[in-house]
Amino acid sequence: MKRENKKTASLSRQEKLIKDFSLENTIGKILPPDEALAKKAQERLDSLTKPQGSLGRLEELAKQIASITGRLDPDLTKKLIIVMAADHGVVDEGVSVYPREVTPQMVYNFLRGGAAINVLARHIGADVVVVDAGVASNIDYRQQKAAKETPESSCSMFVDKKIGLGTGNMAKGAAMTKEQAISSIEAGIEVAAGMIENGYGIVGTGDMGIGNTTASSAIAACMCSASVEAVTGYGTGIDDAGYVKKVNAIKKAIRINKPDPNDAIDVLSKIGGFEIGAIAGVILGCAAKKTPVVIDGFISGAAALIAESISAACRQYMIASHCSVEKGHKIVLEKLKLAPLFDFDMRLGEGTGAAIGISVAHAAVKILNEMPTFDEASVSQKNI
Repeated sequence: MKRENKKTASLSRQEKLIKDFSLENTIGKILPPDEALAKKAQERLDSLTKPQGSLGRLEELAKQIASITGRLDPDLTKKLIIVMAADHGVVDEGVSVYPREVTPQMVYNFLRGGAAINVLARHIGADVVVVDAGVASNIDYRQQKAAKETPESSCSMFVDKKIGLGTGNMAKGAAMTKEQAISSIEAGIEVAAGMIENGYGIVGTGDMGIGNTTASSAIAACMCSASVEAVTGYGTGIDDAGYVKKVNAIKKAIRINKPDPNDAIDVLSKIGGFEIGAIAGVILGCAAKKTPVVIDGFISGAAALIAESISAACRQYMIASHCSVEKGHKIVLEKLKLAPLFDFDMRLGEGTGAAIGISVAHAAVKILNEMPTFDEASVSQKNI
């Protein structure tokens, strides 16, 4: 009898977890940011020892983060980059100069602390969590943990949320089933929620997946009502012949699958990627937890389109870090009505832009929290 009760209790906990991280439940928790806190933050910013508005976007960013968190003193000391990794069947169409084997190889590089995102994460004091959302091979994390780590390695965690061994070739049919699309989003929600529960105050999104600019271009063309050529770039460095293959593969995928631009799940399932869905889940999960989420480049932008289509309110929780060299990213940001913090001609992905964006966000909050007012500093204000 006791054993039966324990089994029932275990099932109840599992059912509760499934419900907590469900897409439907998460959408219900996403509310508009606190406008009253935004007003209070603006009042404090206006009283600091500087001409009003003289710190420009930093002040706007501080106000946004205060309204998101519901606090005038938001704690961003624990920072996190979530790197979602997955493979894409459309690589078979010759859309990338790199083979799909690079995806797992780079996952191991992240875990060793050797990639660009690790360097930038160490620089800003952030941790990195690498999530297998659909790599086309099994990641042997135990073997990786046994490898010698450098003293400078940032904290790199690994989470297995594999939906499948890469997506199908979207140029020949749907990239995934609708059930898989929802599962990928819910995987991102669960990872984000768990990390926020562990004390992370700001989250950045990152990606790894050979072929993912092709899927992102397809999503952008569909959801931004843009031509394929307008949103498709050269990715990791394809030549002109490769670019033609890429454009043709995207056009074929859209023609064959006929994704409905008004149905984000339909778009994701037909022409998306597991890591794109998972990043969309991270964005939704952060919004539900009242946590600012700094989105990276083009792939994260495509995921943001999916997330915003599912819940329009989540857009107010997004901070666009930069504008990627990938030309479709500018169109995506315009569609989302997000202004990037900077433009450094970056196009790497991994969360590298998000890491720099998080450092800017932390600086903005420090201005709000650490700078004295005119009265506190005994400084005369301007003559009225």
